[in-house]
Amino acid sequence: MDLERHEYDVVVVGAGGAGLRAAIEASESGARTAVVCKSLLGKAHTVMAEGGIAAAMANLYPEDNWRVHFRDTMRGGKMLNHWRMAQLHAQEAPDRVRELEDWGALFDRTPDGLISQRDFGGHRYARLAHVGDRTGLELIRTLQQRTVALGIDVYMECTVTRLLTDADGITGAFGYWRESGRFVAWQAPSVVLATGGIGKSYKVTSNSWEYTGDGHSLALQAGATLVNMEFVQFHPTGMVWPPSVRGILVTESVRGDGGVLRNSAGNRFMFDYIPDFFRKETAETEEEADRWYDDKRNNRRPPELLPRDEVARAINSEVKAGRGTPHGGVFLDIASRRSAEYIRKRLPSMYHQFRELAEVDITAEAMEVGPTCHYVMGGVEVDPDTQAARVPGLFAAGEVAGGMHGSNRLGGNSLSDLLVFGRRAGLAAAEHALQRTGRIALDDDALADAGRAALAPFEREGGENPYTVQHDLQQTMHDLVGIIRTAPEVQQALERIAALRQRVADLSVEGHRQYNPGWHLALDLPHMLLVSECIAKAALEREESRGGHTRDDFPATDAEWARTNLVCSRAPDGSVALTRQPLPQMPHELAEIFEEVPA
Repeated sequence: MDLERHEYDVVVVGAGGAGLRAAIEASESGARTAVVCKSLLGKAHTVMAEGGIAAAMANLYPEDNWRVHFRDTMRGGKMLNHWRMAQLHAQEAPDRVRELEDWGALFDRTPDGLISQRDFGGHRYARLAHVGDRTGLELIRTLQQRTVALGIDVYMECTVTRLLTDADGITGAFGYWRESGRFVAWQAPSVVLATGGIGKSYKVTSNSWEYTGDGHSLALQAGATLVNMEFVQFHPTGMVWPPSVRGILVTESVRGDGGVLRNSAGNRFMFDYIPDFFRKETAETEEEADRWYDDKRNNRRPPELLPRDEVARAINSEVKAGRGTPHGGVFLDIASRRSAEYIRKRLPSMYHQFRELAEVDITAEAMEVGPTCHYVMGGVEVDPDTQAARVPGLFAAGEVAGGMHGSNRLGGNSLSDLLVFGRRAGLAAAEHALQRTGRIALDDDALADAGRAALAPFEREGGENPYTVQHDLQQTMHDLVGIIRTAPEVQQALERIAALRQRVADLSVEGHRQYNPGWHLALDLPHMLLVSECIAKAALEREESRGGHTRDDFPATDAEWARTNLVCSRAPDGSVALTRQPLPQMPHELAEIFEEVPA
């Protein structure tokens, strides 16, 4: 088999914020480091993060600190977060933002010259460090520049199809160049997965094409475990029209900067959907909500800034009740509340996005928005301090890792998550590699098997078309395991997934290995199918509603489930096994925070 071989200490799969931050830390720790990414360097999904990086820097509110951020994050996740990850995240996020600034990142400024911070849903204080609504782009630009300056090798437009292991853990990874189709293998005692999410398993999503669940699936197949895969976040505001752009994200900053949600009757409906859990801290009248924008200390937050799961469910209910827009969403109105100059300055990307894609001027008219699959809170089960998975030498950071966000992620916490835990994963991966370097080798039989599996779709004639199977999977997840779920629907989804598994085994593609999108999709589909099965099985098992998991047949939260994680693993026959696992016990000194910080 024609195979290109490379040898490193640490291989990072994914070049988004978590991957680049991990690679930088591993390289600076003395490890020979490489980054492998499906797209071009600088084109990662992280660039689509618009609002900002959540960090309790107290630049606008001296009262803010890591304890308040920790409390907000836990409450936003409905207390299902791994407490240690939430603690580390809140404590270390400010240093990671300052570090980014030291490396050349530009941020908007306060009149005093400090990094400006904006409001976001679920955060008690304005704490999102930002650059207009292009923060993710600036973050990636900065990390990319440092990656290049450190001389880290980057394998662009390469897809990893298999992790390689021996009896003691990771030995490397196998993949192919997307342009030529040639195979490539990396020998490395440490692999960091930073592959992002799973959104392309759904019909309507804000996620880019790379988000096919590769990292989740690779980890599971290598012997790692996935935790709480049932929690999928549907961002409340994605574009709904025209159809070609449906699902593209409309940043939460629009609501943070004064935008409000209205139904087709013009009513500001979020006041009808304030849950008891957040009632004490949420305004009950439009007058109080509007006063908050000018006087945050003496007024409560508008209900439009409730956590994303609450807003998404409210929009879904309005549309189902027949009070939606002509294209099946609701109206997001900032035009009637802010000047055109303010909107163009604060939300330049949104202004251009709607002008160019929908011919809508958001300074003059309302946007049509609706929920879109945005983020998976579930992911690879990791040690909170090192990001190590259950397979020695395997690490995961960013969206592919589970536990940090519980059942629902707060806006802005993703960028700080990937900086905090990307750094920790890179450091731990480098330390592990130093202990195993020189003691691993790639197994020729395993490489040959990976090659045969990758080429199998070329060997079949008249099999299933990958695009047809992808369409049917996305429709199944959209219809039956979406924002509102029931047991009969999820059971039906699992039956369809089982049938799709047979069809995936019969996929065939035409043409050659040189840039062949149909072949690429044929290799992505088994990953998408496996993570979809994990999501559906966990969604059926958790008989309650919490965060990004809403069961119409079990609409309330359940105290017993508040103490339980669901863990997916690979059974010997290749199926997905599901087990219940107690939630880690929060220490007393952290539990006290929920008593001392006022709601």
